[in-house]
Amino acid sequence: MFGQHSNQPRENHPRENHRRVNHLRANYRRENHRRVNHLRANYRRAATGLTVLGAVALLAACGSSGSGGNNGNSGGTPSGGVPTANLPVLKHIGKGEGQLNLIAWAGYLQPEWVKPFEQQTGCQVNAKYANTSDEMVALMANGGGGQYDMVSSSGDADLRIIYGGDARPVNINLIPSWKDFFPQFQSPPFNTVNGVHYGVSLQWGPNVLMYSKKAFKTAPPSWDVIYSKKYKGQITVPDNPIQIADAAVYLKTHDKSLGITDPYELTQPQFNAAVKLLADQKPLLKSYWALASQEISAFKNGDVILGAGWPYQVSALEGAKFPIGSTIPSEGATGWADTWMLASKAPHPNCAYMWMRYISTPKVQAQQAVSYGETPDNKLACAYMNKLQAGSCAQYHANAPATYLNSIALWKTPVATCDNGKPDCMPYSDWVTAWNTQIK
Repeated sequence: MFGQHSNQPRENHPRENHRRVNHLRANYRRENHRRVNHLRANYRRAATGLTVLGAVALLAACGSSGSGGNNGNSGGTPSGGVPTANLPVLKHIGKGEGQLNLIAWAGYLQPEWVKPFEQQTGCQVNAKYANTSDEMVALMANGGGGQYDMVSSSGDADLRIIYGGDARPVNINLIPSWKDFFPQFQSPPFNTVNGVHYGVSLQWGPNVLMYSKKAFKTAPPSWDVIYSKKYKGQITVPDNPIQIADAAVYLKTHDKSLGITDPYELTQPQFNAAVKLLADQKPLLKSYWALASQEISAFKNGDVILGAGWPYQVSALEGAKFPIGSTIPSEGATGWADTWMLASKAPHPNCAYMWMRYISTPKVQAQQAVSYGETPDNKLACAYMNKLQAGSCAQYHANAPATYLNSIALWKTPVATCDNGKPDCMPYSDWVTAWNTQIK
């Protein structure tokens, strides 16, 4: 059921081709990412699955009453609030229980940082690798079933886990490095509700505008290029309902009459406008991409000159000596962020807190950021990143000013109750339906 941290997931796992190549950092990262890009793509693609529809529909139904709408963190509070909000938190970290059972993305439990943790704490890490956010939500059901301690969930899953009563409040005072996080990740809306933390933020990444330098001498200043007939047949975007938020980010600037303030909290008219923009975009696309490797190939082969993607694809294309550029346009962008969440029935709470404390330190955050190709939440990680790989701090924006971070709208699950307390927002089940029936 569990695998030791040093083992890969079972042989028929879709990420089986990950290899640990330690003699050359760059090769190590490429091999790791070969596996991780499929994982991340599957995770994002999973939004179209029936599990999402069921889980989010339940969340949306709970949120339709509008109770607790003054909560600015949750993106709309379901009726009754968080079931575990009043559970007691650990006051101090005691002796480790000797085991720690983690649900994680492949690539998040590498020996280079897990083995030192085990040696320091005596907590043996047992990994359960998940392919999708839906799988993580399912594994965390019933508070992890008294089996799992933590999950490295992403922003589209966090609120489902929290409002499902499957995450336990965390005493953030027991995690000293938390104070060194960028402010945006100390109490973010995807893992903190009414000031209560249900985990500790980990890493993040933006969804960037990618462009071929063969076609563009300078970076396009606006997202309007991916909606322009001028580039018909030369554009690729993710196959993902959360792309509706990207359209909302664009419309927030270009149609102020809509009054969009949060791309994940859309009223019916706002939602309809975003859906129409994407439906109108469809004839302009060369393709939707489901795997990062598909977008990489599309650029390499000259099939596209513009795309919405992640820093990983940019890094991979740069490594292949392809003249790729990337930018956050003037309208801003969306982004993803991951959290180590504590299961409400975690069997090894002391080891879990030791892990949160350890994984939040700048050196360990740097190790994961460089290995995986993402951005650490700890602002002190930059120097360690550059020691591991020259220039990686700037490459992944780990030294970015607050204005850069503020331009990124990080994923959170859309629910029916808006932050103003009105049940006027479109739940994620409607996003999935619109993506599959009106846009694609």
